[in-house]
Amino acid sequence: MTKFSDLKLDPAVLKAIAEAGYESPTPIQEGAIPHALEGRDVLGIAQTGTGKTASFVLPMITLLGKGRARARMPRSLVLAPTRELAAQVAENFDTYAKHTKLTKALLIGGVSFGEQDKLIDRGVDVLIATPGRLLDHFERGKLLLTGVQIMVVDEADRMLDMGFIPDIERIFSLTPFTRQTFFFSATMAPEIERITNTFLSNPARVEVARQATASLTIEQALIAVKPSRKDATFAEKRDVLRKLIRAEGDSCTNAIIFCNRKMDVDTVAKSLKSHGFNAAPIHGDLDQSVRTRTLEAFRDGSLHLLVASDVAARGLDIPAVSHVFNFDVPSHPEDYVHRIGRTGRAGRKGKAYTIATPNDEKYLTAIEALIKAPIPRGETPEISAARPSSSARQEPKPETAAKPARSRSISRSRGRDKAKDAAVDAEVNVEVVADVATTQTAAPAAQTTTEAAAAVAPSGPITTGSSSDPRRNSAAPAQPRERSRSNDRSRDNRGPRRDDAQIVGMGDHMPDFLRHAFGSKETTNSGE
Repeated sequence: MTKFSDLKLDPAVLKAIAEAGYESPTPIQEGAIPHALEGRDVLGIAQTGTGKTASFVLPMITLLGKGRARARMPRSLVLAPTRELAAQVAENFDTYAKHTKLTKALLIGGVSFGEQDKLIDRGVDVLIATPGRLLDHFERGKLLLTGVQIMVVDEADRMLDMGFIPDIERIFSLTPFTRQTFFFSATMAPEIERITNTFLSNPARVEVARQATASLTIEQALIAVKPSRKDATFAEKRDVLRKLIRAEGDSCTNAIIFCNRKMDVDTVAKSLKSHGFNAAPIHGDLDQSVRTRTLEAFRDGSLHLLVASDVAARGLDIPAVSHVFNFDVPSHPEDYVHRIGRTGRAGRKGKAYTIATPNDEKYLTAIEALIKAPIPRGETPEISAARPSSSARQEPKPETAAKPARSRSISRSRGRDKAKDAAVDAEVNVEVVADVATTQTAAPAAQTTTEAAAAVAPSGPITTGSSSDPRRNSAAPAQPRERSRSNDRSRDNRGPRRDDAQIVGMGDHMPDFLRHAFGSKETTNSGE
C-alpha cells in the first residue's frame, strides 16, 4: 500500500499530515499528486468525499516552498463555487502548511473589502476565492493575476450549474498561459470538457471511479409519498420526514436535510424546531456570519439537523454525517450524487433517504439513468398528522372556499352602498318637502312685508308692484335653510354680511339696479 512518504512531498507537509492522523492517500490523491509534483496539468474526476481537496493542496504547498510573494500578486489561485467550500479549502491549507511560512488570503462575499485588501497588499502565496469576489477586487484595481504560477478550479461542474463558467473563462484569460492548472470535478459535462480542452495543456487525466456514481458505503432508500390532496403535499412530506428521523433513533447522530428552494429550507427548519428537533437552516440568502456559525455548530455536534439548499451540497467535508434526507428530489441528477455524498465519507457507513411524490417520476428516472442503478424502495411511514379527516376532505379547498367569501363581502358592501344611497335620497326628499312647505308659509309673510314697506315708502313709482307681478312672485325667496360650511366660506369671500339691512324681494341677492324705480313711458305721462 502506498504511503504519503512515497509521494515525494515536502518534509514539513509530511509532518503536518502525520499530525492530522493520515497515513495512506486516497485513490485520487495517489493518482494526482505525482503528476502535480512533476509540473503537469491535472484533470481529476472523482466522486465527492474522496479527498480531492488534499490532492491539490498538498502538491501546491510543496511546489510553492521556494519563492516569495509580492504585493497584490498572488503566486497561486484556488477558485471554489461557494463561500463554504472556499473556507474549507482555507482550513485544509492551514492544517497542512502550518510548518511552512506560506501565507494565504480568503476572498469571499459577506466580508469587508478593507480587511481583504490589507491581506492582498502584504502579498500572499495562496489566494482562495469565489469567482465573483475575485473579479470585484480585480476591477477595483486591488489585484494582479500576472504572477499566478498554479491555478486550481475545484468542483467545476458546480461552477457550471451556478453560471460561473463565463467568469472562469475570464479569470483564465487574466493569468499567464505558462501556469500549471489543476481541474477537479465530480462529473464531466460537455461544457466542462470544452473548457479543459481550451485551457489545460496535455493534462494527466485521473479518474478513480465511474462518473457520477454513489459510494458503496451509502445505504440508499426511496420513500414514495402519495399525498391525500395536492395542497397537503408539503405538510405530509414534513410528517414523513419527522417519522423517518424518529425511526432511525440513536443511529441518526446528525443529518443534513436538503430542499430545492430556499424558502422551503426555512419552513422545514422551523417545522422541525416546533416539533422538538434541534435544527437550523443554511442557504445563500443568510448572512455569512450566520452561515459560518451554523456550520461550526453542526461540526462540533451542538446542532443535530442541518436543513440546507444545494449551497451545502458540494465539497463540505464533515466526515461524521450519519444521514442525508432529500426532502425534495433534486431537479439535476448530478446533485443527487453530491447530496448523498455528504454521508458515508472516509470509509464510514451512511444512509440516504429520498422523499418522492408522483410528480418527481421524471427526476427519479434521470437520477437512476445517471448512477446506472435503481434506487432501492423503502417502506413509507403511515401518514397521520398531515392527513385530513374524511369530513375535512369533503370540505371545499381553501382557495375555492375563499371565492364565495369574497363575493359575499362584496355583495354586503354593495348592499350597504345601496342602503346608504337610499338614505341619502330619502334625506334629500325630506329636505325638498321641507323647502316646499317653507316656501308656502314664507310667501305670504314676504308679501305682507312688501306691502308694509310700500305703505311707509314715499309716493312715487311703485318699486315692489302688486302681488300679481310675475317678477315679484318669482323673486320671493323661501325661508333660507341653514347653509353648509362651504356656502359660509363662499359668503365670507364676498364680504361681511349686512345683518341690519331689510330683506325685501330677493334679499341679499337682489341686484342694485332693481332697487331703483324705472317707470314706463305711459306711467310718466299719466303722472303729468
